[in-house]
Amino acid sequence: MRGVLMYGPGDFRVDDRADPEILEPTDAIIRVTATCVCGSDLWPYRGDDAIDGPSPIGHEYVGVVESVGADVVSVKPGQFVIGGFSASDNTCEHCQAGYQTSCVQRVWMNDMGAQAELLRVPLADGTLVATPGTPDSDLIPSLLTASDVLGTGWFAAVAAQAGPGKSVAVVGDGAVGLLGVLAAKKLGAEQVIAMSRHEPRQKLALEFGATHIVSERGDEGVDRIRELTGGGGADSVIEAVGTQESMLQAIRSARPGGHVGYVGVSHDVLLQGHELFFSHVHLHGGPAPVRQFLPELIDMIWKREINAGKVFDLELPLEQAADAYKAMDERRAIKVLLRP
Repeated sequence: MRGVLMYGPGDFRVDDRADPEILEPTDAIIRVTATCVCGSDLWPYRGDDAIDGPSPIGHEYVGVVESVGADVVSVKPGQFVIGGFSASDNTCEHCQAGYQTSCVQRVWMNDMGAQAELLRVPLADGTLVATPGTPDSDLIPSLLTASDVLGTGWFAAVAAQAGPGKSVAVVGDGAVGLLGVLAAKKLGAEQVIAMSRHEPRQKLALEFGATHIVSERGDEGVDRIRELTGGGGADSVIEAVGTQESMLQAIRSARPGGHVGYVGVSHDVLLQGHELFFSHVHLHGGPAPVRQFLPELIDMIWKREINAGKVFDLELPLEQAADAYKAMDERRAIKVLLRP
């Protein structure tokens, strides 16, 4: 099969890879209908994460089941399925508490390499969710977002306790931040403030339900959010970047007693205890337990209540994955969908 392999920073290629096989009785093999490049994939692409190349990459996927192991009972060949960016048994105590990305048997799907024609999914019963039928082609981009960025944005909004009557500020205008805007609005937030300096992303944020756009950063950004929220800061803040600057922006933008839902993959974030102590801000986040939300998100997409697939502003064949990475790295695309 063909799949993306990381050779080094800026050197991601589509090469021949061995077809995956059933290795455990709990495995499934799916033929990938669509996959994509994630903002977190840019960390190794830019050299910020170590690469032991050539190695596979990719953790967002939808597709059709080709075969299953002897113990798999919840999905069967021919079904269209979606799974999260980590595999989980969905039965351990952490999964039952709603934190499938902390499953005791967790497997990161990046290790499987979802940017490929075929994909082995471990722990298939706990990881994969079948759609009610074969989806219309126009639903596939939205269903693909449920594998990660929509589920992550949704978790961020829930972790920040976005809800009716709340003010929500969103730090980060990538796909996760934009879908955090959508989630906050869907959860009933009254005021949704998107922090963005890029006109196409600002436009999409407004389509997803943002009531205000803030282009300022740092202290000026905090002051602007306080001005928009009556002086105290936002009730809820979504942090969707993962840098020191973005985390401090989020914490300082929240009112005392407010909640920050942080889902940006942390890179060198250090918090001063003194500032955190006196902020009176709640912090909750981490790798989003997408599996917790998959049935609900699939249902909303299937009923066409949300169109999360709008975050894909470029679609390319898998063979042009290198161009997809370059476009996202240069911020010429918000998110690129790849068709094997």
